Amino acid sequence: MLPANPLRAAVGMLIATAALYGIEFYDQVNPAARLDDNGILPRDVSGLDGILWAPLLHVDWAHLWANTLPFLVLGWLVLAGGIGQFIAVTATVWVIGGVGTWVVGAPAYHIGMSGVIFGWMVFLLVRGFFQRSVAQILVAVALFFYWGGMLWGVLPGKEGISWEGHLFGALGGLLAAWLVARGTRRQVTSGGPGTLAG
Repeated sequence: MLPANPLRAAVGMLIATAALYGIEFYDQVNPAARLDDNGILPRDVSGLDGILWAPLLHVDWAHLWANTLPFLVLGWLVLAGGIGQFIAVTATVWVIGGVGTWVVGAPAYHIGMSGVIFGWMVFLLVRGFFQRSVAQILVAVALFFYWGGMLWGVLPGKEGISWEGHLFGALGGLLAAWLVARGTRRQVTSGGPGTLAG
């Protein structure tokens, strides 16, 4: 299932990507700002606000570049449900991923958009099964064959990679897919808006 207005969705994702690059540019030319210290610092009260800022920050250009293509493509596909659903799904993934990382993460700053990307990926993989939509399941199959290998990132592995952020972002995506399906069923039966429904 593709966005109702693919061009508008693409422009929106390009603007969001440009914002991430702008933040990284500022971080690179102003090292004294130490933006990366605004990430999630697990089990430290001073690191709680990192739940809000961590996805917007990246270690360097290579880190941001690695996240750019999946951010653009998966975000564009999540926009298929409309801007309201996109915001609700992203917020669910953002908060669940951030809180989970703060609770169980390794004692270091956790930053990067990859937790949200993992959440979007899982949301797109399972929403069709929850909603019993053949079109969405076909999109999920295509995504799994292309990017399914990224799911190994929810397991401990390479040092310096926040598998905790990936894991809890993915769990946030699972929860968001369930809430969207539940809200859609409620909307169909009652004719009113449902939880997380766009």
